[in-house]
Amino acid sequence: MTGARKVSPEDARRFLRRVHHFDARLPDVAAALAYHGYIQIDPINVCGRMHDHILRNRVEGYAEGGLMRHLHGPGPARWLEPGQRSAFEHHLPSTRILAAFPLDAWPHLQSAMRARARLPGAWSGQLTPRERELAARMMERFAASGALGSESFEDDRRGTRVWGAATLAKATLQKLFFHGRLLIVGRQNNRRLYDLPERVLPGSVLAAPEPGARETQRWLAVTRLRQHRLVALRRGEAALVGDLAQPIEVEGCPALFCLKSDLHWLDEPQGDGAAAAPLLLAPLDPVIYDRRVVRHLWKFNYTWEAYVPPAKRKRGHYALPVLSGTELVGHVDLKADRERRRLAVVSRGVRRGHAAAPAVRELARFLGLGPA
Repeated sequence: MTGARKVSPEDARRFLRRVHHFDARLPDVAAALAYHGYIQIDPINVCGRMHDHILRNRVEGYAEGGLMRHLHGPGPARWLEPGQRSAFEHHLPSTRILAAFPLDAWPHLQSAMRARARLPGAWSGQLTPRERELAARMMERFAASGALGSESFEDDRRGTRVWGAATLAKATLQKLFFHGRLLIVGRQNNRRLYDLPERVLPGSVLAAPEPGARETQRWLAVTRLRQHRLVALRRGEAALVGDLAQPIEVEGCPALFCLKSDLHWLDEPQGDGAAAAPLLLAPLDPVIYDRRVVRHLWKFNYTWEAYVPPAKRKRGHYALPVLSGTELVGHVDLKADRERRRLAVVSRGVRRGHAAAPAVRELARFLGLGPA
């Protein structure tokens, strides 16, 4: 691995703005998935969903719901056939992060799926005796019927009380998905529909040889670099990607790395990012996902508070950080009133001299709403 390259904080922030394609957007969702390795999915819809916020700032002409249409097709009557699919939903190994992945990620997820099926855990671990009995009946139904949701199974028993899975049927389907025995084929009114993997993914993908453990560990490290573009690699990761990663030294920051293939964003003449229109970032946007890096590099202490008790929130339920040029200058907490077709500002806190109103109006247009 080459020696560390010294970069000023301002140049590092400008690099991040450019390398995340905020100013020169990618042509479509497929390009964004190939570029970033995955796009995180979250179902909460206060003022748009997480994945839509991430992609609307990176993909030219992106429309609300575009990721789901890319993954599954336009709707229940027209789900994509396996040979038509170029992406799928699953969880990032060793995390609870649900994400959209390009097809080439599938072989690298196999070992994590097997591990979950052996480990204890109410949410994603091994099936309990009750779940095993129900799972056998479920798999017979899927083989005979195709796509089904939890409401298709008449079973009133309660499951282990974990987030999002109150019934035994829902908890069992969730575990079968975690273990790779079922995949999400689509959604109906934001409810998951599952089917057998061979009805979701192309046969060539399912038949691809599983890589070795070290190769998958290297893939995970490269995926972190692709996802965040400037990241503090964990212990051992840097050695796995020494041929691809460039150490970056920024005063006041932890040791950072970027892809060598991204260095041209530092070497090319820097544009005037300060003149760009302000952006509202997704609360878990890849550019601000690492709170430690955000705190040191951007001088911005931010936490997503959707799951924080209301009395303990500092910014709001769904506060979106405001990126102005190469600075994070505050937040706007927004709520979409779909009935009145208005996007309401619940609260805001923006540094003097910066305006968030243009970005709020742009988001309202994206959601098909008017400003409050």
